Amino acid sequence: MENRVGLLGRSAELAYLEQFYERPESGLVVMYGRKSVGKSSILHQFCEGKDSSYYRARACSDREQAYQWGAQLREEGMPVSEYPSYDELMEHLTKRKSMKKVLVIDEFQHLLKHGTQCMESFIHVMHDQWNNQPLLFILCSSSIGWVENSMVPRLGPSAFEISGFLKVRELGFEELFSCFPEYNSRQCMETYAALGGTPGYWSLFDREQSFRENVCRLLLTDGSALQVEAENQVGRELRETGVYHTLLAAIAAGKHKLNELHQHTGFSRAKISVYLKNLMELELVEKVFSYDTAGKENTRKGIYRISSNLVHFYFRYLYPNLSRLEQLDPDEFYEQYVEPTLTDYVGEYFSKACVQYMDKMNREERLPFFYTGSGEWVGKTGTIDLVAQDDAGHTLIAGCLYGRDVMKTEDYEWLLFCAKQARLKADAVWLFSMQGFDGALEELARREEKVQLIEWRNLYI
Repeated sequence: MENRVGLLGRSAELAYLEQFYERPESGLVVMYGRKSVGKSSILHQFCEGKDSSYYRARACSDREQAYQWGAQLREEGMPVSEYPSYDELMEHLTKRKSMKKVLVIDEFQHLLKHGTQCMESFIHVMHDQWNNQPLLFILCSSSIGWVENSMVPRLGPSAFEISGFLKVRELGFEELFSCFPEYNSRQCMETYAALGGTPGYWSLFDREQSFRENVCRLLLTDGSALQVEAENQVGRELRETGVYHTLLAAIAAGKHKLNELHQHTGFSRAKISVYLKNLMELELVEKVFSYDTAGKENTRKGIYRISSNLVHFYFRYLYPNLSRLEQLDPDEFYEQYVEPTLTDYVGEYFSKACVQYMDKMNREERLPFFYTGSGEWVGKTGTIDLVAQDDAGHTLIAGCLYGRDVMKTEDYEWLLFCAKQARLKADAVWLFSMQGFDGALEELARREEKVQLIEWRNLYI
C-alpha cells in the first residue's frame, strides 16, 4: 500500500532519475527528503527491471559499516572478505557487467561521519577506464538539514562529482483525497491537517475507521506510531530538545512573532533566532513574509509557523496536555481537548489546500491570466490567503473559509477591505468555502464576472 501511495504525483521525480540513467556516462545523484515522504517508493519503481543494488547505511563506525555491507553482499553470493575496504566493495558490486548498474546507498550521511573514503571509492570506480561499467550512484538521505547545509563542505572537492540533486517534497491535498475514497472532503481535510503530505503516515491510517478513531489509535495512545514519530522528528537530529520543545509549544499556542516568543519563553532574541534557524533548516518551522505590496505599513513583519503538520498537531494538542493524556482514555481526550478547536486548526491548512488548487489551475492556464508571482498577505488586522500577479501587474486575490457555516457577503467585503489595506486592486476574486455560500453572495457572483465561488466539499466528487 505504501509503495502505491508514495508514487502518486511522482512522475517528475521518476523522469528526473531516468534522464541520468539514459546518459551513456556514469553519474551521481543526491536524493533527499523527509522520512516517510516516499523516497523508497520512488526508488523501488525506478530500479524495477534494472541491474541495481541497494544498501542502507547504519549509524556506526567505518569498520562496522564495512562488515555489515560485506555481510549483505556475501548473502547475495559475492565472495567479499569479512572486513572489506570500500574499494573491495565497489570491485565486487561492479564485477558483473550490465547496460548500466544502479547503486543505491540509503542514509548515506552515516558513511561520511568518519571520513570521505567511501566517496573517494565511488568516484574512483566511476572514472575507472578499465572497468568499462557505466554506473549511476543514488545517494539517498532523510536528513534535509545535513544535505542542504553540511554535505558539500564535508565532501570538499568531491562535491564537484555530484551530477544532480533531487529533493522529494511532500504530496498535496489532491493526492491524499484520491487515497482516501472512503472519506468525505471534511475528513480528508482533517487528515491532511494532521499528517500533511507524507505518504508513509497516510499508509498507517485505516480507511475503514473515522479520522477520530485513527487519531485515537495512532496519536493519542501511549507509545503509538505517530505519537513516537512526532517526538522523534524533533529529537532525531537536535540536541537541547528542551529549548526546541519550548519554542514549538509557544508557536503552536499562537506566539508567532519573535518578540512574542521572547516574552513568553524568557530566552534572548539572539538565542531564539539561532534555534529557530536550526528548526527551519530541518523544515520543522517556516518564516512567513507578507507578499510585497504597496501597503507595507499595514503588514506584519515575518512570522513563524510550524511547517510539519504532524509536529504541529502534536504540540497543539498533545504536548500542552500530557498530564491529561496519561489520565484519560484516548476517546475522552479527543472529545475534551481536540474536538473543540479542531475546526480552527484545520482551517489553517484549508487555505494551503486552496492555494495548491489555484497553483494547479495556473499551471493548466485555466485562470483569467497566468500569474508569475504569488504569496500570502499577512496584515496587522487581516489576511489574504493568496495574492497572485502576472508580469503586467494584473492581480488575483483569494479568500478561504473553513467551518460549518456558509460564506457570506460580509466575508467577501472583509477580503476587499484587506485588499484595500494592502493597496491592491483586484482584477479577479476567488472565494473558497467548505460549506458553500449564502444567496446574496451567489447573486453577487452572477453579477460580477471577476468573482468566482468554489464550493470545496464538492470539488473532487
